[in-house]
Amino acid sequence: MKKDAGKKFKDSINRRDFIEISTKGIGLLTGATLLGNLAFASEPYDQISREDDLMLLDDYPFKLGVASGDPNENSVVLWTRLVTNPLMVDGNMPFRSQKVKWEISKNKSFDDILHKGKVKTDPEWAHSVHIEAEGLEPDSIYYYRFRTGTYVSPIGKTKTTPKRDDNLNELKFAFLSCQSYPGGYYNAYDHLIDEDLDVIFFLGDYIYEGQGGEGPRGLKHSPWKELENLEDYRMRYAQYKSDPALQKVHAAFPWFVTFDDHEVKNNWGGEDDPAFLKRRAAAFKAYYEHMPLRRSSVPQNEHIQIYRKCSYGNLVDFNILDTRQFRSKPACGGGRQTLNCPDLIDPSRTIYGEEQERWLFNNLKTSTKKWNILANQVIMAFKDDINGEGIGVGIDRWDGYMASRRRLFDTIKTNEINNVIVITGDSHKNWVNNLHDDFLDLNSQILATEFGGTSITSGGNGTAKFGENIQKENPHIKYVGNQRGYVRCKLTPEEIKMDYRVVPYIDKKGSPITTTKSFHVMNGIPGAVENQ
Repeated sequence: MKKDAGKKFKDSINRRDFIEISTKGIGLLTGATLLGNLAFASEPYDQISREDDLMLLDDYPFKLGVASGDPNENSVVLWTRLVTNPLMVDGNMPFRSQKVKWEISKNKSFDDILHKGKVKTDPEWAHSVHIEAEGLEPDSIYYYRFRTGTYVSPIGKTKTTPKRDDNLNELKFAFLSCQSYPGGYYNAYDHLIDEDLDVIFFLGDYIYEGQGGEGPRGLKHSPWKELENLEDYRMRYAQYKSDPALQKVHAAFPWFVTFDDHEVKNNWGGEDDPAFLKRRAAAFKAYYEHMPLRRSSVPQNEHIQIYRKCSYGNLVDFNILDTRQFRSKPACGGGRQTLNCPDLIDPSRTIYGEEQERWLFNNLKTSTKKWNILANQVIMAFKDDINGEGIGVGIDRWDGYMASRRRLFDTIKTNEINNVIVITGDSHKNWVNNLHDDFLDLNSQILATEFGGTSITSGGNGTAKFGENIQKENPHIKYVGNQRGYVRCKLTPEEIKMDYRVVPYIDKKGSPITTTKSFHVMNGIPGAVENQ
């Protein structure tokens, strides 16, 4: 943020007060893009008929809250979905369209509405609403709300990015992943809501597709089975998004999202049989219906455009990756393999496809920003999983696609691209990894630094003592921790600082939060340094 922007952002609203206001439903809306016939442009707000306004539902329809995402310097996506019962097929909504109004304002009182409109939801797209609210000012806070009939949504708060060439002195963000709903309470979100942030990055496993069991919450997945079709995926997303803590964090910050495996199927990638592609198409459609994504990400059958770039002033380019949809089949049958597996170094194998690779390499080569951050799903660093003699690597990580990693590292090295940072989810662990040109030679050049974030709930309470053997086998790994939480980041022209925020338990409500470790990387000096 610019020099005084951070203070203005912090002082503009007390987050606890904001949530108290927003969850009472004092809201209207501001712009929705409708699916089905993909009518993205909303109609003039004042032309809504009295008959439309009185198309009443039999219960409050904003039970999944509101969200915003994919901000740029003059627009942002505003999202909601109408349901009257999240755990029923199609949210218990009638199979007809429903008019929805939206509003956006510079203040939470909405006494000066900047933009407004109305859209017609489509039952073919689960009555979801995606507004690309445009004509906004850069680096500015906005409030938004929706209404249908007499019902008013919670108020959401969002923020645009600075202009691409603005001198930005500071950016504050967090990254998160892996939030099994039955697996525990979202205690980390109760603390995330109080953080002073500009934006959140969610790096995958927003839902879990398996049947699962009854967890600490004392409930089961809905539907209680492995997901197969569109109705299944919709119901699972509605169950997750009905959580109040998750709704509050969505309403407080704009999000950039990407998926990993569990939004479709565990460890998927490279599969092309018709049954799986049909399932993937259903999963992608439900994913879009429930995420604040732009129209450029509307799925086309079993394909969705999710990799994209966002910029914050002259400070940083974020390259948001998709390491699932275009990857080659698992090396040597998957699982864990030794380095004798010939697929590992096969140059034809890829973790993100030729087109995305060219896109990423071009972005890195042409970037003029001080920092380049890759928002990534699975661990990029080499990791020997065998204690003592021998080396074994996990095939689902970048270790299973060593040729892809080698080409990325060679691009960074050959083009002398400085200040590359990788942020990663998936593993249910916290990581700090120096990315060496040769992981088996600690004297080789450090090309980038990877910060991996743990899960919100997946994996249980965890343990405070963890990782000694992992670091012994992998000395380029500077920290590994097994507790739930998120990573808070502060980026300036001089350095990036990562605070590992963890909660001691998720099997009951009310856990405190602490910063268990902090690391930084200095501009022009790759490699993580622990803050003392």
